[in-house]
Amino acid sequence: MHAAYEPWDAVRGAEIIAGLADVEGGTLVVLHALQEAFGYVPEPAIPMIAEARNLSRAEVHGVFTFYHDYRHEPAGKHVLKLCRAEACQAAGGDALAARAEAALGIKLGKTTPDQLVTLEPIYCLGLCATAPSAMLDGRLVGRLDEKRLDALVAEAQR
Repeated sequence: MHAAYEPWDAVRGAEIIAGLADVEGGTLVVLHALQEAFGYVPEPAIPMIAEARNLSRAEVHGVFTFYHDYRHEPAGKHVLKLCRAEACQAAGGDALAARAEAALGIKLGKTTPDQLVTLEPIYCLGLCATAPSAMLDGRLVGRLDEKRLDALVAEAQR
């Protein structure tokens, strides 16, 4: 698990949820706070959020699954995000995504068995004028090609 994240604890989760009871933004703010604390949104947190926000579990689950930024399990040590927006796809992003999946042996949205790399989709980094883009651990990389992708994958595997 990433060193900055706390291990899931229901008591700590309840504290986070309760501390945001009066904050505008509702469910999204709570989901972000939980992911910031634990590195993902643990499944047991969904009914806790629903109860605290007077929502159904289905409503909270719907928000949680609608947005691609929320993780269902802890991320790896490194997070490689590949832009999957239409412009990046049209500029060769599909082939690059397939290349990254093959190199890491996982599909988008998954983490390598050694917990070293999480490969995630992201939808528009704003750098897609001529070539696909990516992000490694928060660092933007534009003009992605096979060579740059291979270097990112190698860096993430260290």
